[in-house]
Amino acid sequence: MLKAVLIDSSAVARGLLNTVLIDGGYDVCGQTHTSALGLALLVKHRPHFVCIAREQVEDGSNVVQTIREQYPKTLIFMVSGGIDAASLQAAHAMGVSGFIVKPFMADTVLRTVRNTVIAMVRKQQALAAAAQAAAQPSQESGQAG
Repeated sequence: MLKAVLIDSSAVARGLLNTVLIDGGYDVCGQTHTSALGLALLVKHRPHFVCIAREQVEDGSNVVQTIREQYPKTLIFMVSGGIDAASLQAAHAMGVSGFIVKPFMADTVLRTVRNTVIAMVRKQQALAAAAQAAAQPSQESGQAG
């Protein structure tokens, strides 16, 4: 079961997203209203993904950069009431993996999380296969000598 941490200043939004994720089979191991407390929850629980409200991302705390540096495999979903093209590009450049739009539609949220997780697994598998393929010729040439 994949673990998640929720960071949103809105208790209502956290509660709704918590319900959607739990009903979808995810383990919401922590939730908070500030970036600093969110980082503490990441240290404690080591979640597979974090859902963080846009205002937390843009509050100047560099929370996404910190998560990227300390937990490079953790997926980051930005939660927002609306996302324009400029915000989308800026978020991707920061390292945001996906987007969850308010108001929450359970099937859309779960599909977004699932598709992003699958895409990241496939990407990691492709990188591993490429690394293995690159190592193959050097092993064969070592045997021939």
